[in-house]
Amino acid sequence: MEKIYTKNAPDAIGPYSQAVTVNGLVFTSGQIAINPSTGNVETATIEEQTEQVCKNLKNVLEAAGSSLEKAVKTVCFLANMEDFAAFNGIYGKYFTAKPARSCVAVKQLPKNVLVEVEVIAEI
Repeated sequence: MEKIYTKNAPDAIGPYSQAVTVNGLVFTSGQIAINPSTGNVETATIEEQTEQVCKNLKNVLEAAGSSLEKAVKTVCFLANMEDFAAFNGIYGKYFTAKPARSCVAVKQLPKNVLVEVEVIAEI
């Protein structure tokens, strides 16, 4: 198992890695809307937060030698399921290969963000 780190995505805010690779797969930790250059949570709309999350995931996957196009499964967490359509519109621009996906509403996300996404992808 290899731990993945890139300065182009937020540092882990706990005892975990941005991602790990094993047996030709990369498993990302959940990414939230933290801008890696400022360390600030983007407290904007669901669309803007989803954009930042997808950019963070893209950078982590690239650091692992993968890409969004190689995603096989995503797990998406929304603070409010009423944001589903807006989230989906941005998500679809990034995950064009249409990986398998789960999307659930949760009571609260870290730093009170609106969305968190994790990815499993081929290397």
